[in-house]
Amino acid sequence: MNQYKIDLDLVYESAKKRINGLRKLSRSIVDEIRTDIAAVKERDPAARNSFEILLLYSGVHALLAYRVSHKLYINRHFLSARAVSQLARHFTGIEIHPGAKIGKGLFIDHGMGVVIGETTEIGDNCTLYQGVTLGGTGKDVGKRHPTLGNNVMVGAGAKVLGPFNIGDNAKIAANAVVLKEIPTNSTAVGIPAKVVRQSGQKIPSQLDQVHIPDPVSREISKLEHRIAKLEAEARAAKECDEK
Repeated sequence: MNQYKIDLDLVYESAKKRINGLRKLSRSIVDEIRTDIAAVKERDPAARNSFEILLLYSGVHALLAYRVSHKLYINRHFLSARAVSQLARHFTGIEIHPGAKIGKGLFIDHGMGVVIGETTEIGDNCTLYQGVTLGGTGKDVGKRHPTLGNNVMVGAGAKVLGPFNIGDNAKIAANAVVLKEIPTNSTAVGIPAKVVRQSGQKIPSQLDQVHIPDPVSREISKLEHRIAKLEAEARAAKECDEK
């Protein structure tokens, strides 16, 4: 009888710990989602209220699923974590690996086609637009995906590929392909992406999309120079013959 009572006490204590753990986990997820909703309200002028955001925004749905799958992942429930993330991908078009580390206040605007890899790290208050890929190049092992600082904005269709850092307050232009580190407070554009502005100052460049030299004009200029030289030599030879 005493043994039976001890076993019941153990079961009760175990169940109590699990219930308390689930309560803490649910409170943590709810707090994170509240922060994500607040980020949408702050940065999306089309957002009317929290209920609309929670009900209709696919980016928030994807983040809610990620928050759950990430908790499962860090507790080594890998299959369950991937099942949740893949289900979210099916419904939202946004693929976030449960192993990624995402801070508070991420805003995924529109979201369709966004991909976030396993070893990606994202700081607080970042913004990703549709079609963004935070991925790898296939050449690295271990840490394979980028690390974004705080307040980073990545434009629509941009690809950030590799295990390097994107500094705080950086901006990546739409459709840019970023293959190396971007400093803090910088703006990067192009394929491959180059820093064109840092700390509010424009970075001088020999080449840009407006002032690219015309190869045809350069060849014509060379021919004109050559013709002028030959004419001068012909005149000099003629004057010498006349003498």
